Amino acid sequence: MKAAAFAYARATSVVNALELLAAHGDKARVLSGGQSLMPAMNLRLLSPDIVVDIGGLAELRGIAVKGDVLVIGALTRHVDLLGSPEVALHAPLLRDAVAHVAHPAIRNRGTIGGSLAHADPASELPACVVALDATVIVRGPAGERLIAATGFFKGIYETALSPDELLVAVEVPVAGQGSTFFFQEYARRHGDYAIAGLAARAVVARGRFTDLRLGFFAVGDRPLLASAADKLINASVTAVLLAEAATALADELDPHEDQQASPAMRRHLATVLLRRCVAALLARPELETGATK
Repeated sequence: MKAAAFAYARATSVVNALELLAAHGDKARVLSGGQSLMPAMNLRLLSPDIVVDIGGLAELRGIAVKGDVLVIGALTRHVDLLGSPEVALHAPLLRDAVAHVAHPAIRNRGTIGGSLAHADPASELPACVVALDATVIVRGPAGERLIAATGFFKGIYETALSPDELLVAVEVPVAGQGSTFFFQEYARRHGDYAIAGLAARAVVARGRFTDLRLGFFAVGDRPLLASAADKLINASVTAVLLAEAATALADELDPHEDQQASPAMRRHLATVLLRRCVAALLARPELETGATK
């Protein structure tokens, strides 16, 4: 299929992009890398009257450490996350996740802002920013808003963005002492949409979790920060406790059914990921300083 007819405008600045969005409201869609938007338009899942292209706005690119946060511009490409020394040091979870995003051609064009704004529940990066306790920065006619990643995703392809707002950056807290990370997904083939996946950040001290954030994806209509993780914090993780956490996780999930998997399979895979994640994180040597993958 081909997209329905639409008008095209190439924004010359963030201010210009906001003017175009204000003029056209919910009839407009923002084009950044285009790797999510264009397929959705070709399938007639989206039929905007106008596409506002922000791909040329250099002010929305880049990765920088500012104090205790890593600031990533919305137009930073997946391939840039893969190669960034700042990401490798301060947020390696993003690097590990991006390696699973589709294929090189997609990663060379796709952007972090486009992925988050598209809000595909099977996407890797939304779960990562939830697990990392990131903040999404959006700009609109009234100025800038800071939205916690946990409150940004509202449903399938739905976010807290207003039609006249633009996602401009993401702020990720830098990895602190003892931080460690885990990423894994199940897909029929590498690069396919995930059937179930988990992005996790933890702090481990003396063989126990002092913090644990589990961001599951492809198991509901949005990324899930699992409350089941609370059972494993400041506790000796035994087989019995892990089984209780797995049961609690299964109760939290609301997986959908499609051609790839049934809800029961997604629940099963999520609990398998939980067990693998906990075993992997607790088996790693504890560090005195810094972070580990």
